Amino acid sequence: MERTGSTAKDYTYAVFHQPNGKFPTRVAKQLGFTDPQVKTGLLAPFIGNTYSGAVPLGLAAILDEAKAGDRIFAVAYGSGAGSDAFDIHVTDEIEKYARHKAPTIKELNTNLKFLDYAIYAKFRGKIILGSE
Repeated sequence: MERTGSTAKDYTYAVFHQPNGKFPTRVAKQLGFTDPQVKTGLLAPFIGNTYSGAVPLGLAAILDEAKAGDRIFAVAYGSGAGSDAFDIHVTDEIEKYARHKAPTIKELNTNLKFLDYAIYAKFRGKIILGSE
């Protein structure tokens, strides 16, 4: 933000690395971001740690509802993997692309069916039933 001359107040949305639900919200607060700025892209509490996919998935969720004129702060970083920060300005071009042609991240996260470990283990061949 220093390099772009911006502050947290300049952004509509922000998305950070998400190993869990607490880490990105703590970092966001330290940088001056509010909960509403972070909420849309915060997916770890619902889908878990997607590692290097966390920021792109959070950004996709944000882009599902972002409007022209919105500004997005996206930061990816991890264990020894370096880091990247992006200052994204949403233009009216957003309406020309995949909008409304595919399910949104929010839609994909509704009506989920969770498998317990026993079902997972059965499908992975870790449990063999009876005379199979």
